[in-house]
Amino acid sequence: AEAAVASLRRGAALEEKVGKHAVTPGSVLPAREQLGDLLLELERPAEALEAYEAALAENPGRFHSLAGAGRAAELTGEPDRARGHYEALLSLCRGAGCDRPAARRAAAYVEKP
Repeated sequence: AEAAVASLRRGAALEEKVGKHAVTPGSVLPAREQLGDLLLELERPAEALEAYEAALAENPGRFHSLAGAGRAAELTGEPDRARGHYEALLSLCRGAGCDRPAARRAAAYVEKP
């Protein structure tokens, strides 16, 4: 597992160093987002949150990064950060009839007292 984390960290650093071509809309699947997914899977939510937030800094408003950051913040016991990421995710869905599992999880979290 550590080799996979190290490899994704190197890939993310390289992706950020190289950048993207001016005519491309953005990364299809940013390496930092993949790193966040792996770290969540390895039950390392604090590191995952850092990776997702770095992904969002480079690619703002990505649904999956927001969902991952919200979940990671939940698991690290940071309800304000979780709520912020989930509210941003839900704002992407307004009027779109979004019924994805991550959107349902976000809505349930935001609606709870």
